[in-house]
Formats: sequence, structure tokens, C-alpha cells
Amino acid sequence: MEQKLRLNEFKDLYKQLKRGIPWWDHLLFGVLMWLEEHFINLKVESTVDNAIDDYNQVDTTPTGVPPPIYSEKDGEMRLTAPYFDENLSNHISYKQR
Repeated sequence: MEQKLRLNEFKDLYKQLKRGIPWWDHLLFGVLMWLEEHFINLKVESTVDNAIDDYNQVDTTPTGVPPPIYSEKDGEMRLTAPYFDENLSNHISYKQR
């Protein structure tokens, strides 16, 4: 498996700092690989944490829909929408026979 620097910033830095001395170039490459890996991990963690914070700040309550009305009449519990027309419900019977 060939190891390469992935970010252009680190590639350019390696090109500028290498001296043609094998042990120096190898040590420099190893340090830059380590720094690059930690830099990428830090960047990913901060991006994910920011996305989670943004998601948690979004209001998830429905808008424009009023909450239902719970009522009990003659031992029967009812759940009705606040915009339900009572006059219509008087003409229709929902009781089972």
C-alpha cells in the first residue's frame, strides 16, 4: 500500500521542505502524514458536530396546525380537531348500534 498525502496544502509543504536527504525526507513525510490525518479527523468532527447542533436547533413542532381537543361526554372520550364543525356532528351519529 502506497502512502500519499491527500491534501494539496500538505503536498506543497512537503515539496518546499524536502532536502534530498533520504532520512530527512522520510521523517518529514511521516510527520506530515500524521499531521494531515489529525487535521482531517478534527475537520470531520467539527463539521459533524456543527451539523448536529444545527439539526437540534431546528424547531420540529408543526406549525399552522392547532392541537386537538380532548373531551369526555357521557362516558365517551372524544378527540376532535378545533376546526371541526359541531353543527355537522349533530346530524351524524358515530355511536355503534
